[in-house]
Amino acid sequence: MRSAPSAARKYWLMKTEPDVFSLQDLTARPGQRELWDGVRNYQARNFMTNDMKVGDLVLFYHSNADPSGVAGIAEIIEPALPDPSAWDKNSEYFDPKSTPEQPRWFCVAVGKPQLFKNFISLDELRTHAALQEMLVLKRGQRLSIQPVTPQEFDYVCALGMKS
Repeated sequence: MRSAPSAARKYWLMKTEPDVFSLQDLTARPGQRELWDGVRNYQARNFMTNDMKVGDLVLFYHSNADPSGVAGIAEIIEPALPDPSAWDKNSEYFDPKSTPEQPRWFCVAVGKPQLFKNFISLDELRTHAALQEMLVLKRGQRLSIQPVTPQEFDYVCALGMKS
């Protein structure tokens, strides 16, 4: 499932609404890559610009779904760049204060999607003692991009690939 371990590699959980963009949608994209655009939270933006690196791995989380949960993994395949949706007047993510000369919002590219054999629902995540410190399980934690420990990442991947 994962590539060779790297001391510099970080792990993330990225939330998306599957009726807007799902892991299945990523697998169908040309080159299986897509910009993770439209993030309009400064902390999440800062994770992308300051902390995410090419090769970092992502738990692809379907939120506001029935049920919500982890559908699989993806990889950061391009570093942060200015988010072009901020300049598109027809986009719901348009921000008139962001310009190409002084961008306010950034995005990374994700790719290399891998669907889990088993979708891991939020309710199931809650039942595992090893995952009790995951931010996604904390009350009031709504951030769309969250760091995940290597142990949490491995544990969720094992659940997702269990036969």
